[in-house]
Amino acid sequence: MSKIKVYLDNCCYNRPYDDQDQLRVFLETQAKLQIQNYISTKKLGLVISYISEFENSKNPHESRRDTISDFFKNAEIFVDKSNFDLVGEKSIEIMKTGIREMDALHVAAAIIGKADYFITTDIRLLKYQTNEIIMINPIDFIRNVEV
Repeated sequence: MSKIKVYLDNCCYNRPYDDQDQLRVFLETQAKLQIQNYISTKKLGLVISYISEFENSKNPHESRRDTISDFFKNAEIFVDKSNFDLVGEKSIEIMKTGIREMDALHVAAAIIGKADYFITTDIRLLKYQTNEIIMINPIDFIRNVEV
């Protein structure tokens, strides 16, 4: 059996920096950190993209930006700008369902990178469904996926 590949969106990477007083945020953070551990120990494969790097570069908090950028080094698959046209075409298709542009670009890159799961804490984005990738919250991923 091949290793499960995951793509985390920007809100997932930044979840540990959110207010942990909210139970949902705390639980999502713990699940995200466990997923990160699985990636670091090579139990999961990480897919990232030039969109991941671009969005992270806009993070106004330097230490957060650097920490996330360092974690990107764990990626086994990088969807680079040579896939620009493919990602663009797929994102236009996704946006027709009401998904915002940046979110659609991330989902498209995850699909192009052949990720099995798109992990996000964005409730609105989780409503998008396709047979090309499984959209899932970090808590549900930990609860339902055998790693």
